[in-house]
Amino acid sequence: MNRNRFGFATLVVVFLLLGFRPVAYVPGDVATDFNLPGVDGKNYSLSSFKDAKGFIIVFTCNHCPYAKAYEQRIIDLDKKYKSKGYPVIAINPNDTAQYREDALDSMKIRAESRGFTFPYLWDESQSIAKIYGAEKTPHIYILQKMAASWMVKYVGAIDNNYKDPALVTEKYAENALDNLIAGKEVAIKSTKAIGCSIKWKH
Repeated sequence: MNRNRFGFATLVVVFLLLGFRPVAYVPGDVATDFNLPGVDGKNYSLSSFKDAKGFIIVFTCNHCPYAKAYEQRIIDLDKKYKSKGYPVIAINPNDTAQYREDALDSMKIRAESRGFTFPYLWDESQSIAKIYGAEKTPHIYILQKMAASWMVKYVGAIDNNYKDPALVTEKYAENALDNLIAGKEVAIKSTKAIGCSIKWKH
């Protein structure tokens, strides 16, 4: 038993030294705040939004075809739910040495050309993506304000068809948000995120 405990403790230390969380956020966890620069030159955190009831946190990027396919749907989510207290915050965690297209200057161009209605933030150190346990672009985390903290209520995909919005039969993110706004328990709390893998720094 002691040997097993020692082995587990060693594994945790190795993960932390490598900069990775051994366990990703799951529904019911309390999410950490952050302070990240946006394409508009301002820094944003969860506490920047005093009237927010929650957030739609989207880890995304510029180059990934999945992320591009979901851009309009992310804009639509923000337009539909921001007025209800759940704005979108998009975060790009990719290593720009691997994909120059994901650099901050390109993020500014992308946000303007696509008409982003939400903050688009740069996680240059990748620390927030690691804390949250994000793996894909896009990867969704829906948070709800609980007293002085932010609780994770849904993690995963936006819906069940990235190729064609007309073929979507399950709107996971919208359903979760509608449940929260109605004061109900989220019916489907997690799904598998579909997208490109996050490009971690070597």
